Amino acid sequence: MLSLIEIIANILIVAFAMFVIAIIVLLISVVATLFGKNFKTFFKKGLWAMMIAPLLFAYGIIIERNQYQINEIKIENEKVPTSFKDYRILQISDLHLHSFKNRDKTLEKFVEAINEQDADVVVFTGDLVSYGPWELDGLDTILSKIKAKDGIYSVMGNHDYSAYSNFPDSVQWRYVDELKVRQKDIGWHLLLDENIPLIRDNDTISLIGVENISTHRAFLSYGNLQKAMQGADGQYKILLSHDPTHWELEVKDTPEIDLMLSGHTHAMQFSIFGWSPSSFIFKEVAGLFQNENQYLYVNIGLGETLMKARIGTKPEITIFILNQ
Repeated sequence: MLSLIEIIANILIVAFAMFVIAIIVLLISVVATLFGKNFKTFFKKGLWAMMIAPLLFAYGIIIERNQYQINEIKIENEKVPTSFKDYRILQISDLHLHSFKNRDKTLEKFVEAINEQDADVVVFTGDLVSYGPWELDGLDTILSKIKAKDGIYSVMGNHDYSAYSNFPDSVQWRYVDELKVRQKDIGWHLLLDENIPLIRDNDTISLIGVENISTHRAFLSYGNLQKAMQGADGQYKILLSHDPTHWELEVKDTPEIDLMLSGHTHAMQFSIFGWSPSSFIFKEVAGLFQNENQYLYVNIGLGETLMKARIGTKPEITIFILNQ
């Protein structure tokens, strides 16, 4: 069930979309009069286009957010160790488990799809919850079924700090601590400004994870990249960092990092022909970006926040295949 705030927010989103369509119809009707059309008749017929908004929204709620896409990305870099040729890294992001309330079957379907990819390692790039750790109730068993040869690793996203419900500080940080424990309980290894080695034969890849780092004031920053990189001596280095604005902030100036994986944007859960309104906010909205030999990938996530629909932005599972 949606909260009252979420219901109101979703109604306002649809109403705004209908208003925008009405304005477009009005402008087109004015232009049509220049070609001999009757304004009143043309405008009335055009208003039927307003139904596009609620119909698209219904499609996004009922159908698209319950589907998934699997994107396969091949990453070639001479720094990839020989033993890691064809190594498979699976990324998921932004579950926002509040959005899976009463949608257990959809989450189970996603987990089955994840396991079918036979990944060497699974990484989660933040925003496990929207408000607090209670969102794991009843869903933790499903998430504990995710398996990978070298384990499941995660980082914190901005929502994971329970900062959007005006909790007193003592309560907020108690929830944060509980979420950390509950990730451990489901078998995930939470990286808090630290790194771990992934080892094959005599070769090593460093997997680095930072707490949330953002250039936007609305999204809290707690991470420390330099601390996280201490002792990371793998031949190839992968950074998990929730917010893609971290890329421009300091990752592009840290050439030791070869691949950064993030999420956060959701592509605003709305995209038409590859364009999303989130491009007004984020330079890197979704997909793969390159800076010389460095790569950034922005995953659009599996869950939703306020808008409980996905339109042109199917929930995403991404597979990275490393090669030299």
